[in-house]
Amino acid sequence: MRSLRFLLSVLLLLMAASAASAHPVLMISIDGLRPADIAAPPRGLKVPNLRAILAAGASASGVRNVLPTVTYPNHTTLITGVWPAQHGVTNNTVFDPLQGNMGGWYWYASDIKVPTLWDAVHGAHGVVASISWPVSVGAASIDYNIPEYWRVFNAEDVKLNAALSTPGLITELSRATSLDPATAFGSEPQNDATRASFAAALISAYRPQLFTLHLVSLDHYEHKYGPGSPEANATLEKIDAAVGQLVADARKAEPDLVVVIVSDHGFAPVAHDVNLMSAFVAAGLATYDPEKRKIAVWDAEPWDSGGSAAVMLAHPGDDGLNARVAELLKKLAADPANGIAAVIDRTAIAAQGGGTEPSFWIDFKPGYETGGKFTGPLVTPGSNKGTHGYFPMHPEMRATFLIAGPGIRKKSLGEVDMRDIAPTVAKVLGVPFPSAAGKPLL
Repeated sequence: MRSLRFLLSVLLLLMAASAASAHPVLMISIDGLRPADIAAPPRGLKVPNLRAILAAGASASGVRNVLPTVTYPNHTTLITGVWPAQHGVTNNTVFDPLQGNMGGWYWYASDIKVPTLWDAVHGAHGVVASISWPVSVGAASIDYNIPEYWRVFNAEDVKLNAALSTPGLITELSRATSLDPATAFGSEPQNDATRASFAAALISAYRPQLFTLHLVSLDHYEHKYGPGSPEANATLEKIDAAVGQLVADARKAEPDLVVVIVSDHGFAPVAHDVNLMSAFVAAGLATYDPEKRKIAVWDAEPWDSGGSAAVMLAHPGDDGLNARVAELLKKLAADPANGIAAVIDRTAIAAQGGGTEPSFWIDFKPGYETGGKFTGPLVTPGSNKGTHGYFPMHPEMRATFLIAGPGIRKKSLGEVDMRDIAPTVAKVLGVPFPSAAGKPLL
């Protein structure tokens, strides 16, 4: 009995110590931020606020991200600590072979199959807030939520986001900041500035234990103009100013705030589109309807993820179909002009933690990306100036991780696994997170 009381006392002391050392966390994702953009020496960029966070705390030289290196799977790994095969968000877009879903993405939190950091904090009775974080529509554990969602890219989306957000929150933040709520939606630098201002107002009003914020304009400009372009660099400098103001305002409300800066992927320049669907149509694996301008019948299709493409089979157990597709992919990969770096099968996909749905996965060489044409030449000039989505082993795809604040010692962490970030944040928050496959870095 005495030993039981002793063990209970130790447990209570440990719990008290954990609670005392816990800190609120502001986790900011700057979509497409490359580690070298802020590392020493920086690429000629004026980013003093990000550099100050880098200098003050712990940082990774690079983050090994997940297959594919696109936004939604990686953001979900950032808040779950597991690979896409476990968390269920395996691409940006939902696979839609007959294009009936109008380009729908993995917007809904119900698609996440494992616990999230939001769940862990909410379960420990902490307040959770989020603005524009991917896969957050309907997330019950986010107390104050403005999710990332769009459909028609016009004013109707503003109404739609208001309906999907915590009731009254957008109006409240608009009044607190004197900013037009419509400016919180979009992929321009001014939209990120509004999101950051909304975040500062929300932190001041509600003091969340965990805040997740997604800033998107750098990714948009890297796609449009290329990584390292003057336009992309100017965008990052504007983001740096918004982040600096947000952190300063947030620490007025929460002096012991820990700031985490993350990104989901790096970027590579692009010169060529590889229109895989054209090859599948020519091989009789899919039938294109020119009047409706979409696929009418399919046996196999590529599933676009930028610098790579999963290959989906209508009947994965059909050995004959598998053989036909494997032969087509072998033929395509044999021609250097097609820019294919590798083709892997289900076993290799599983080893990289990719989704369980694809039968094959094609990785392109940097400079090539998946094109969108259904017919015509296989390789055409690039429709973007930059992209991501390549296999995680490409060094250009490395993501960013910085953490600074009370209790965080200055430390170089080297290259880290993206799955380690969620358990690291959970440790700072003082909440248990046993479902993560990664380990705390601090």
